[in-house]
Amino acid sequence: MSNEKLTRLGRGYDALIPNAGTIKNQETNFIDIQLIITNPDQPRKDFDPTALQELANSIKEKGILQPILVEKIAEKYQIIAGERRYRAALLAHLTKVPIITGHFSKQEKLEIALIENIQRKDLTPIEEALAYEALMKNSNLNQDELAKKVGKNRSTIANALRLLKLNDEMKDAVSRGTLTAGHARAILSVDSKENQQKLFEAIEKKGLSVREAEAMAAKLNQEDANAVNPKLYNSKKDPEMAATEQKFAEKLGTKVTLKGTMKKGKLEISYKTKEELLHLYAMLGR
Repeated sequence: MSNEKLTRLGRGYDALIPNAGTIKNQETNFIDIQLIITNPDQPRKDFDPTALQELANSIKEKGILQPILVEKIAEKYQIIAGERRYRAALLAHLTKVPIITGHFSKQEKLEIALIENIQRKDLTPIEEALAYEALMKNSNLNQDELAKKVGKNRSTIANALRLLKLNDEMKDAVSRGTLTAGHARAILSVDSKENQQKLFEAIEKKGLSVREAEAMAAKLNQEDANAVNPKLYNSKKDPEMAATEQKFAEKLGTKVTLKGTMKKGKLEISYKTKEELLHLYAMLGR
């Protein structure tokens, strides 16, 4: 494959990475694969061996169709975007790989790696949440600003970050795919840590659906409420109410409580910061 063709393909990074202005006019070069090093801040930590081998087989036949984006550090080239292609190239026993070189700030490196992985759906929900958290801290961004940068709704960012409130066992289950993000949100809707663990174990052992998990979450919260004030809370929450409550929570990115029935009642929306309050005002005022 010619350098000319690879250069045109390399400029496809403009579509993937809106702020990658430093690579617009860069030529594609081939370098020794041993000169490439990985980025320790890469959001993606786990690479599926089967998928990597499939990509390696494709690379053996057709080569690398998009150059690896790198930054030169001393005598090495650190990967900014394309670590999956690099790993597959190693499996395919390539000695040289195509690269495009650019210069990036720490914020840009994390932003580019995050956007690449998100757009290609390469991250687990926990990896994605950790990447959002890191980008917010390193770049001093709030959730609205981050949402604009990565092309997501603010509620999507908020729901992702909520996953980090799970305990380590639960986060590991989400990363392994045995606990879905929907199940995790049901767990997080439970008020007490003890009951969160009960629900998690029930999901794992009984294979509860997301809706069943939401209904159990509502029941556990109701039992806690009954223990505090049995006269005020003397009935179980309707499963449809619990499911609706969860939908509101996912849409608004915060805890929502419905009191009453599906025909008449009260809607309580929780917030923990001034930023969250102003965001809720902006959303509800549309």
